[in-house]
Amino acid sequence: MKFDLHTHHFRCGHADGTIEDYIQAAIKAELNVIGISDHSPYFANEIDQPQPGIAMAKSAFAGYVEEVLRLKAKYEGTIDVLLGVESDYYPEHIELYKSVYEQYPFDYIIGSIHQTRGVSIFNRNRWKNLSTPVQVEEKQHYYELIAQSARSGAFQVLGHIDAMKGYYPPFSDIAADEAIDSTLSVIAESSTAIEINTSGKTKYVGGWYPSDAILERALFYGVEVTFGSDSHIPSRVGDDWELVRQRLKEIGFKHWVYYKQKKPIVVPL
Repeated sequence: MKFDLHTHHFRCGHADGTIEDYIQAAIKAELNVIGISDHSPYFANEIDQPQPGIAMAKSAFAGYVEEVLRLKAKYEGTIDVLLGVESDYYPEHIELYKSVYEQYPFDYIIGSIHQTRGVSIFNRNRWKNLSTPVQVEEKQHYYELIAQSARSGAFQVLGHIDAMKGYYPPFSDIAADEAIDSTLSVIAESSTAIEINTSGKTKYVGGWYPSDAILERALFYGVEVTFGSDSHIPSRVGDDWELVRQRLKEIGFKHWVYYKQKKPIVVPL
């Protein structure tokens, strides 16, 4: 059972291709399940699309859902198309986001931290001239937000949980093990999954999110894992799926999961 829960398309403004392009790429890659999960709108902003290069417009959201459901029906019997969304987590707006998502039949929602203290986690300059204690504080804050997102009950999957290393590889060496362990414990208790996201290979850091070290600790705490390519071009659908499967087995995982109608489907490794 081969699946990929994390894909994007043109509506977010920084991905290429239509939803159907990603479905057809999934069929070509011999996937059984493909999840469509473009970036959610900024629902708390009065402007329809305040950041057109980052997330879809509020006015596009209903059409996005309708298109996924139409294609789900079209490809039934060929591939299972799942309705998902990648949602930014903003603590102050989570109830608003939840109220919007409740209106639609999502199979799963990915909760991701893309900003801390109003600055993108991928900002190449955010770490310049910071002392070691401040770096530790920033990393701890990032993981506290991830823990909060797990506690919120809004998500089935947590996206790329060490993606701050994307354009700053030394992030992994900042000492914050207690914060990571505490967050993994919360994630396990919340029954959400973390994704192994292979898009790190497209950033400075290379490789995947999260690191093997975090995955080993996730196994210790009993955290569920899933797979997401985070494709922004159709050719990356399912990218490194078999390599990830083998690595998880080496670490000691026995299964991984995907979500349908917000219920976990367990797939042996």
